[in-house]
Amino acid sequence: MKMKKLTSVLISVLLIFSLTACGGGGQKGGTAKAVDFTYADIELGKDYTDITATVKFLTHRTDMMDPDYNGTTLPEYIAEFNKMYPNITIDVEAMTNYDDDALLRLQGSDWGDIMMIPSLDKDQLPTYFLPFGTTEEMSQQVRFANAWSYDGMCYGVSTTGNAQGIVYNKKVFEQAGITELPKTPDEFIADLKLIKEKTDAIPLYTNYAAGWTMTAWDAYITGSVGDPAYFNQTFLHTKDPFADPGDGTGPYNVYKILYEATANGLIEDDYTTTDWEGCKGMINRGEIGCMVLGSWAYTQMQDGGPYPEDIGYMPFPISINGKQYATAGGDYNFAINANSSEDKQKAAMVFIKWFTEESGFTYNEGGIPVSLKIDEYPEVYQAFDENNVEFVAEEPALPGEETLLNELNADSELMVNNGGADKVQRIVEAAFNGTETYDEIIADWNQRWTDAQNANNVEIQ
Repeated sequence: MKMKKLTSVLISVLLIFSLTACGGGGQKGGTAKAVDFTYADIELGKDYTDITATVKFLTHRTDMMDPDYNGTTLPEYIAEFNKMYPNITIDVEAMTNYDDDALLRLQGSDWGDIMMIPSLDKDQLPTYFLPFGTTEEMSQQVRFANAWSYDGMCYGVSTTGNAQGIVYNKKVFEQAGITELPKTPDEFIADLKLIKEKTDAIPLYTNYAAGWTMTAWDAYITGSVGDPAYFNQTFLHTKDPFADPGDGTGPYNVYKILYEATANGLIEDDYTTTDWEGCKGMINRGEIGCMVLGSWAYTQMQDGGPYPEDIGYMPFPISINGKQYATAGGDYNFAINANSSEDKQKAAMVFIKWFTEESGFTYNEGGIPVSLKIDEYPEVYQAFDENNVEFVAEEPALPGEETLLNELNADSELMVNNGGADKVQRIVEAAFNGTETYDEIIADWNQRWTDAQNANNVEIQ
């Protein structure tokens, strides 16, 4: 893929929005296992070349196990790894219902050696996983080192980094007469109306039926305020955090875009029949104008049909004093079983470091590089560069509040940025059927959040 260095984009690399959730049970508050090797110490191609081991790897990427996958498959990556480490065998198990099944498997120590960290409370990390090193040390090696860190130790290395924007068909936008990308909610809705009026494309495809795709909307909160400390810190202590700030920013205006698009007939005719796999070909062929998805979706839409050159990726249309921001962070994180043998742990760490630094996976998937040794970015981010968009990565929770977001999410049942598809689907249902106004939905969300704050004795600031 053609590469382009982002010289005008300031990348915040402190942390990322994570997949933290109420965990899958088990013992909490374990102690980090002491080892005499760390990620930073490994020199690829020289260290641990004498190890012979078979490492079991659990992954969510079922698509990359398909020989017909339109890209580099996991077996192909492993074959390249084996050119450097021929005595390490990587045995992959790809799971369709990954997060739920991985949590169940985690309860036993024999699940394997490498997994993608599922929705887990951070205080459980030392119980299940081997540290890669201290968080401070790992922050000098990889981006998003704080995403799965606890008590000063880093337990996860992201597979790739993502930015939160909108994937769109450039030709459809051109046919609609759109010459500049929208920077505000009003401009975006106006552009969707142009697409409906001047083309045959569905302006905004919701992917309602898939469910998980609707959770993407939560990830735009940090970018909508431009503050890396907001989501994991300020948001928890804010009174009525979903209320309208009156300036076109914040969570209120993120979700309002979806309500307005639906209420104005700018989505598919029947939202209940959307098709996740089918939408890839549809947007590639120009039958869809745009979809609200992370940058990971860019290459999938390019690969969905014969017109990859028509697929673009643009910043989310919210501006703060004229400047746009984008939430940025890691995808699923690699983790190593704390109960594996030392040889398997070393082999696992070698594979993860190779995958991060040498495999080219990030570029192939259109992601933000995880390794700090790499400072060039795929062309997917060209519009972010041209519009001087600043990427912001979420800072961690305050000390002593590491699980507070999980508790508020559970008590409010909103599950913000944690699989809360129901609340976002409610927006589509209400706007499409006229059963609730947007402000009625927001009032309910704020009340739920307030009740959860009161139940957890949260100080309102």
